[in-house]
This record gives sequence, C-alpha cells and structure tokens, in this order.
Amino acid sequence: MDEALALAKKSMETGDVPIGAVVVRDGVIIGRGFNQKEHTGLASEHAEMIALKEAAATLGHSHLEDCTLYVTLEPCLMCAGAMVNFRLGKVVIGARNGRFGCCGTSVNVLTTSNHEPDVVFTEDQRCSQLLSSFFKQLRTMRKG
Repeated sequence: MDEALALAKKSMETGDVPIGAVVVRDGVIIGRGFNQKEHTGLASEHAEMIALKEAAATLGHSHLEDCTLYVTLEPCLMCAGAMVNFRLGKVVIGARNGRFGCCGTSVNVLTTSNHEPDVVFTEDQRCSQLLSSFFKQLRTMRKG
C-alpha cells in the first residue's frame, strides 16, 4: 500500500483525485498506476485501469488470477468490472468509497460474474486522510 500511496500523491500534482494502484505478483510489482483522468481528459484513465493494463502487458496476457491489486480507494463500477474481466485474484483496498464504491460498500459488482476476486478492506487511515485533505484543499480553492 505504501507504493500505491506514493503514486496517489503523484496524481495530485496534475490536479487529479489522489488515487494510486499497484498490481503485485509473487511479491513483485508488475503494474503501477495513478489517477490521470483530469490530466489527460480521458475518463478511463483511473489508477486501477492503468495498473491492470501495465500488469497484463508485463505478463503478456490478461489473466491476473495470481495477482493482487493494492488500491488507495475502493474502485468504481468501471474499474471493478475491469478487475473481473482481468480475472484478478485479490484486491486490497485502503479506503471505502461511500458514493461510488463497487466492491461491497455501495454496490458489489465483483459478485455478479463467474469470477470473483477476494476483497480485503484495510481501512488504512493514510488513504482516507490523503483524500480528505485533497477535497478540503479543493473546496478552499473554489471559495477563494
């Protein structure tokens, strides 16, 4: 989760919501991503999507059954669907997403298919605090 948090901080540099993700296989990071939606203008450039695509490219195939995705915020509908399609083995989530979380908090997309990744919520305070401080700063900038 430390690497995912470091990546999340990179997304803030370009004005994106601080979300980072890494895909790990056998203790080695094979995919990294951070939110780049605002920076690129592409709605699909979420941290999870970037990390999953990089992991698949590293392995030369898209079946990630023996991989774990570490992500700082609970994935949205698009990213949860991608996790199913990539046949991800496990996802470790740092903070719940009460509005858009699709791994069990708001909705659970992961249980609607023949492939269901294991899900672990760590409730990592560092992830929650980073997001809270980002949105607090954003609200302050909009007021002033």
